[in-house]
Order: sequence, then C-alpha cells, then structure tokens
Amino acid sequence: MAVIYLAGGCFWGIQGYFDRMHGVIETAVGYANSRITNPSYELVCSGSSGAVESLKLEYDDKILTLHEITERFLSIIDPCALNFQGNDKGTQYRSGVYYIDMGDKSIIQECLKQWEEKHSLKTVTEVLPLANFYLAEAYHQKYLAKNPSGYCHIDIDFALQNFKNAVR
Repeated sequence: MAVIYLAGGCFWGIQGYFDRMHGVIETAVGYANSRITNPSYELVCSGSSGAVESLKLEYDDKILTLHEITERFLSIIDPCALNFQGNDKGTQYRSGVYYIDMGDKSIIQECLKQWEEKHSLKTVTEVLPLANFYLAEAYHQKYLAKNPSGYCHIDIDFALQNFKNAVR
C-alpha cells in the first residue's frame, strides 16, 4: 500500500473520480499543509489557515502506479490555474501533490515535466512534502456519492473513459 495527497480545486470531485478506480484502497478528504491545527472548513475558506483542500489517496501500488495516478490527476484539473479550478477560487483551491515518501517527488516532477512538454505550458502545481493533514467534516466525505447532482468542476464520467484501470 502507498499514500499520496492530491489537491486540485474542490476535493469532492477528486475523491469521486479516484473512488471509482481499480487499485484505490481508501480515500478521505481534508486539509493539507495547514498553519493552524485542525482547521474548520470555514477557516480554510477564509485563507488564513494556508491549508489546501486535499484528497488522501491510499492505493495498491502493485495495481496502480504513482505515475498513472499523477497522469490521471493532471487530466482532470488545470495544472496551470493559480489558486482556482472551475468556479472555485481561493488559495485553498490551488493544485498540488503532497508526498510522504521522498522517492515520490521525482516521479511527480517527471510527470509534470512530461505534461508541460506535451502542452507547451508551465504548471503551477505544488510538489511538496506533506506537513500535515486534517480530515474534513463528515458531510464532505464521499459528498458526490451522497449528492450525485452536487457541483463539481470535474467531469468524472468523461475522465474515466480514457484510462484502462477505471472501474466500470
């Protein structure tokens, strides 16, 4: 098992997307790299915590590689958007990949480099070690599964069509 933390706008859509993939063991949404211990959603939205809405992704690295996870992640967000995704605006919506295994950094950076070369654009996606992660409130967990018509900047069904390990 391996763990990575992904941030790319509202965490509902990222969780909904990765929950449907073969090889994902468990997901939880929360707040990463906060300057404040255990911030609330309201505090995160104020920008004062410095936290980013994130997905904790536990996966079977024998089925799903970090390279594939990063490629998929980059296919559902705009890695060039600074502090927003879709209609979500603010520093809590910045994009980032946060790692706990130092060996993951080079894999993530290589994926970003490949994306930049393919698209001839420069990304602003953070690649940083995880400083902390606090679970979001219960109503945020699996939100789109509980509220299928909830707003999301990610077209989950379209994105899953492009990859071989998608759960059908």
